Amino acid sequence: MITEQQNPNSTDIDLKSISEIVQIFHEEDRKAIEAVAAESDAIAQAAEMIVEAFRNGGKLFYIGAGTSGRLGVLDASECPPTFSTQPEMVQGIIAGGDIALRKAVEGEEDKPESGAQAVREYQLTSKDVLVGIASSGRTPYVLGALEAAHAIGVQTIFFSCVPPAEELKTYVDHFITPIVGPEIITGSTRLKAGTATKLVLNMLTTVSMVKLGKVYNNLMVDVHASNTKLIERSIRIVQTATGVDADIADTTLKQANGSAKLAIVMLVKDINRTDAAALLEKHGGFLRPILVDG
Repeated sequence: MITEQQNPNSTDIDLKSISEIVQIFHEEDRKAIEAVAAESDAIAQAAEMIVEAFRNGGKLFYIGAGTSGRLGVLDASECPPTFSTQPEMVQGIIAGGDIALRKAVEGEEDKPESGAQAVREYQLTSKDVLVGIASSGRTPYVLGALEAAHAIGVQTIFFSCVPPAEELKTYVDHFITPIVGPEIITGSTRLKAGTATKLVLNMLTTVSMVKLGKVYNNLMVDVHASNTKLIERSIRIVQTATGVDADIADTTLKQANGSAKLAIVMLVKDINRTDAAALLEKHGGFLRPILVDG
């Protein structure tokens, strides 16, 4: 397997200086970025599948083991504070359960039946999308989940850093396969493969949220202002979108119960919160038709 091969660029790395090792990392990380770029069409198609599922009331699930599972949980957990999504809209499932986020539970990845059981426990339906993440392309836990999900009509996407095996095509609807090459430390897929995984997951959820109206221009207008940093960010977002000063932005945000999107509509249209909410609902939560076209 590619992910288990030795990397000639890091031969005798234990004899290298620290500066030389850092340079090797830079060279290899560039390969990860290039590999992801080569999968642009596949990533875009996957995002289209996810957007369509969301619009039809479906959910996005990630499933993986080890580093792959942790990255899926990480991406899912960032959606509520960034885009004010409900926690169930994007969910991450990791082999071994939540304890595996901090402590390796490596044996669980060898059990396809555990992956299938996770699909049942999380109650996936035909409206949903399941993204299986396995750098090696062969993790039994992930493959078991994908096969079980496909059997009940769930749309299945498989992310791996190796070309897909032919037999997977019987229960995987779509593949994303950035070929990052052998790792600096042989088999350590938390390195380039992990970097490629994070890049792709960033795109899948962010592109989806943009297309659901949770971003205006490049502003995080649906941010959930749950701490001081995010409250200050919300004030800046309202200022940028409306041109008001910080005090007015702050006051209007409070009237809007912390919703930057509502505050922006209230200020631009000079209307109250109730009318602003109705206008947003009329336009499906999108700001642009209200601010630019309306």
